[in-house]
Amino acid sequence: MLDGRSGSADRGPFFSPAEERLDAGGLLALQRRKLADMLAEVLPGNVFYKTKFAGIGFDPLADPLQALPFTTRADLERDQLAHPPFGTNLTYPIERYRRLHQTSGTGGHAMRWLDTAESWAWFRKIWGIIFTSAGVGEEDRILFAFSFGPFVGFWGAFEGASAVGALTLPAGGMPTAARLRMCLENQATVVCCTPTYALHMAEFAQREGMNLARSAVKTIVVAGEPGGSIPSTRARIEAAWGARVVDHTGMTEMGPVSFECRERSGGVHVVESEFIAEVIDPATGHGVPDGQIGELVLSNLGRWGSPLIRYRTGDQVRLTRGACACGRSFARLEGGILGRVDEMFIVRGNNVFPTGIEAVLRGFDEVAEFRCTVVEGSALTQVKMEVEPIPACADPAGLARRAGEALQEALHFRAQVLPVAPGALPRFELKARRFIRVKSSDTCPNNNPAARLS
Repeated sequence: MLDGRSGSADRGPFFSPAEERLDAGGLLALQRRKLADMLAEVLPGNVFYKTKFAGIGFDPLADPLQALPFTTRADLERDQLAHPPFGTNLTYPIERYRRLHQTSGTGGHAMRWLDTAESWAWFRKIWGIIFTSAGVGEEDRILFAFSFGPFVGFWGAFEGASAVGALTLPAGGMPTAARLRMCLENQATVVCCTPTYALHMAEFAQREGMNLARSAVKTIVVAGEPGGSIPSTRARIEAAWGARVVDHTGMTEMGPVSFECRERSGGVHVVESEFIAEVIDPATGHGVPDGQIGELVLSNLGRWGSPLIRYRTGDQVRLTRGACACGRSFARLEGGILGRVDEMFIVRGNNVFPTGIEAVLRGFDEVAEFRCTVVEGSALTQVKMEVEPIPACADPAGLARRAGEALQEALHFRAQVLPVAPGALPRFELKARRFIRVKSSDTCPNNNPAARLS
């Protein structure tokens, strides 16, 4: 049975329950039909892909997808720099486009991304799938605690919420106190935000004597960071809010990629009716078997105005397949996004991802926030960890010592762990910037924005 209330998976014009119920063979056939339709529309007018695929004979219904080259972020950045402001990955004349969004720029240059009305309808459709799988519908009031700026963030979710019949509460441009009042006074049942901001709101509410666990909120939809699939981070959020965390992953340039079903099957489902997912060895570009960790490569099938085909996301994942108890055969990313390919660092022969550090530190109730600085370039990589205790912590030095011991036991490296005063570390509304990578020659690592990892 698919998720939703009282058969709501069959409700409304934005849902495709027949596609969601397909078995593996049916999904493959559907993907190839959609790919064929997309390429027939895209290639005549899209200069970027017309040039990239020139001279390649490819039958989208029969040939292996690997016959097509990868698309990388560097390709897109070069294209936009060479053809400002929007580049050549545009299938239609500029007059057809209705939406502009922009990446945060943390992975390089900020990229502008345009959508036609049809592509944006595709965006909303997928958010209809995401919300329905979370049991969100007409009875709900959804608070959107994000900035409503050019970052795509929850823009698609905001419009998708109306599609499922929910009441939308826009809380952009508001301080945390005002957002919490809006949430409580309007009896919001769902909150959309980053995992970091969910924790920050809970921290603020506790300080102000607000009891979020007794509020009407029953679901927290998180995105923008891996935290929603990190068990210790998820547990912290759920305990503070008395609500269920639902994870989601997506990208400005790719679209809303995945969702967590109500069965909590150990990961997030890729919406394979709208995306083709591959996993490769990032060093060789060759595919890896299901269940092995590699880099996620995606092709979207409905964003015809600005498509991406075989896009190397830079995300480390473990993809598995097989029927889920929720009734879908969509592939699962076990544990969500495990890390970024370019975020991994090596300490004494151990491969370490920031998500691993967060998983350990969020297991300490006394840790309010943390910041990690990785210093490279010398004979040995050094890791400095700043740990901010909650105000009620009686022994910050002891907390730092225990956190260091836990990191060493779980991740097999010794970090310099230092306590800092409550409130000393920054709080974030969108993507957190708590992992910093610098060279040993840099004198002020914490003030080097170009070195930030995530």
